[in-house]
Amino acid sequence: MSPRQSPPDPQSRPGSPSPGEPVFLAVGRLGRPHGIHGDLPLEVLTDFPERLKPGVWVFTGPDHRRMRMVRSRQHAAGLLVAFEGISTPEQAAGLRNQLVFVLAEDRPPLDEGEYYHHQLLGLQIVVEGGEAIGRLAEILETGANDVYVVRSPAGAEVLLPAIDEVILDVDLPAGQILIRLIPGLLSED
Repeated sequence: MSPRQSPPDPQSRPGSPSPGEPVFLAVGRLGRPHGIHGDLPLEVLTDFPERLKPGVWVFTGPDHRRMRMVRSRQHAAGLLVAFEGISTPEQAAGLRNQLVFVLAEDRPPLDEGEYYHHQLLGLQIVVEGGEAIGRLAEILETGANDVYVVRSPAGAEVLLPAIDEVILDVDLPAGQILIRLIPGLLSED
């Protein structure tokens, strides 16, 4: 898509996304206006910030307003960005604290065996042998490895380290994650 070409309208696509698959993914949060030209700091919420560059179409706020980035550069811990049609601090102020989204279908492909968090959330957690213990409710990002928060139907939580010894298989079409329980993971161990 050329920088001046309008992106496809996500509302006009035939069909619908896969069940549980979001249409938009949050990639950042805008801060207060910076300078006199309508620039805004962007707290980056994506592992692929290099894709947020001039010419890219994004969607802002709860109404997913379609906007084209015209400037983007490193700033503090995030980026400093500007959008087409926003050239004053007063105009930029209307975007303050809004999330910035991209279309889910435009996300970069991952390597074999890697998944986006939104693909895993809600999957059923099944222990070797077939017993379902709950659904993946949350993913905690730690320094060493992610931790999966599994919520049972009764509301109890189990914390699973996302390591090869515990997470045996992810089957997105079946909607489940196969695990091996190691001693100490369940309270009754």
